Amino acid sequence: MKKSVQLVAAGASVLALAAGCSSDTDASGSPGSSAGFPVTIDHRFGETVIDTEPTRVVTIGFNEQDFALALGVKPVATRGNLSYDYRQRPWAQAALGGTEIPEVGSTDLDLEQIAAQAPDLILGPYSFIDQGQYDTLSGMAPTIADIGGYDDVPAATWQREFAVVGEALGKSQEAQDQTAELEQKFADTEAENPQFTGKSLTLAFVMDDGSYLLLGRDDIRALFFTDLGFEIPDASETISEENLDRLDTDVLVIAGQGREQLQANPLLAALDVVRQDRTVYIGSFSTDLPSALGYSSPLSLDYAIDGFTPMLAAATDDDPATVVPDPVS
Repeated sequence: MKKSVQLVAAGASVLALAAGCSSDTDASGSPGSSAGFPVTIDHRFGETVIDTEPTRVVTIGFNEQDFALALGVKPVATRGNLSYDYRQRPWAQAALGGTEIPEVGSTDLDLEQIAAQAPDLILGPYSFIDQGQYDTLSGMAPTIADIGGYDDVPAATWQREFAVVGEALGKSQEAQDQTAELEQKFADTEAENPQFTGKSLTLAFVMDDGSYLLLGRDDIRALFFTDLGFEIPDASETISEENLDRLDTDVLVIAGQGREQLQANPLLAALDVVRQDRTVYIGSFSTDLPSALGYSSPLSLDYAIDGFTPMLAAATDDDPATVVPDPVS
């Protein structure tokens, strides 16, 4: 399934970071190996074998840096975000510890810069690289390409991506522990807000051409809301203004334009979900909450739960007099 780079990138309190322990020897004491290695990871272009615990990791996708940081691993280089000042993203500051990670491209990857980093692992489970790029990169170091969202393979959940990154970095137990912690926070939030469960929700992005991208279960950004108990469509689609009635679900979450600009559109303003104030406005793609959905990482999702919950609670309280608050900046 093809997605444009721009749509993938449009779009987090921090989980406690587990400090993973590495070793220069395997269980038998053989030099040059690490306990738990080698590991073999399946991805779009086959299998990749990682023989030893990596020490120079380059992340080439749109959210992999966060997954590595959550496990206490700072990449030596990373891919830049297309529409967001990602270096200032609030959910990653503690993990970054003031470090500024060099970029190896944003819209396009700079393969020469990647090679110059002398990586021993290239992480791209959410990178949308093609076969040619993979062939070049895998000649530099073991490379993990996309693990979902292509052909008939569904989009990988954050849990799946965290498991893959944890295995590749030799930190599977840390990834499992943090996954359980975040899943519990999702479950606790839903339990505290039982009105979320079973409500239909539309996540819509207003695009530059005036169309509306409605995201479904095939997009990791929308899966956040299923983790809170909401129901979303199976597949993403793009609609025109003539079909704005498709947004009239129990709850509407909309990004790309602000509240005033959107409500100035009479077709949108006439929808029940807007008139009854069941709409959550999260603003420009360059702001934190849409970007937290874009990263959909253990760090950004923890942040997103805190940011979205008050707005979703107000939108689902069955009281039109309740004003849904704006995102907290």
